[in-house]
Amino acid sequence: MDYIVVTGTSRGIGFELSKLLADAGYAVLALSRNDSPIKNIGHKNITAFPFDVSSAKDREKVNEYLKANNAKVLALINNAGKLVNKPFMEITEEEFKSVYDVNVFGVASMTKLIVPFMDKGGHVLTISSMGGIQGSAKFPGLSAYSSSKGAVLTLTELLAEEFKETGPSFNALALGAVQTEMLEEAFPGYLAPVSAKEMAEYIMDFALKGQKMYNGKILQVSSSTP
Repeated sequence: MDYIVVTGTSRGIGFELSKLLADAGYAVLALSRNDSPIKNIGHKNITAFPFDVSSAKDREKVNEYLKANNAKVLALINNAGKLVNKPFMEITEEEFKSVYDVNVFGVASMTKLIVPFMDKGGHVLTISSMGGIQGSAKFPGLSAYSSSKGAVLTLTELLAEEFKETGPSFNALALGAVQTEMLEEAFPGYLAPVSAKEMAEYIMDFALKGQKMYNGKILQVSSSTP
């Protein structure tokens, strides 16, 4: 069976993205620590179980599931993210590492897990942030988050080079402000110009078609000047 794997599906963009893909007829493996919101939809095209992208045990559970279902993965959307908003001198080593465990090492580990289930036409799409773009506007308190989002942009370029002969394709979207729970936690009271569903619609289209035109590219998806 052909699957699209999405991480970070309990809320925000990942939640909306999973619904849109399922409604379009794709089999979606929706992965998040809290699987209740997406599972409660009861969509026949969505499979969900509790999953922590930083857990080797949970990743092995995904590996076993895909093997058992003779799966082919059309696209992996690395959407799971963690944000800690705290001044650099106050953020602990454990907090800093926890952000990287999800946003960098989790992305790398999930990619290594899923690539064997993909063919040359597959697409690994990583959701990053404008905060990870060199020269973009930066905000106090986001030293761990934004630097981790910069790391996966370079990782995307490197993997595209490494897999350019065999596939799959690797791209990343650096998102600007989107009205999600994570944005509200980082910037209470700020109203973004784009809703989670609107961004999910764009991401779905790019995940399904973008690899035909792009590989190793970082696209800045922001309507405001960074």
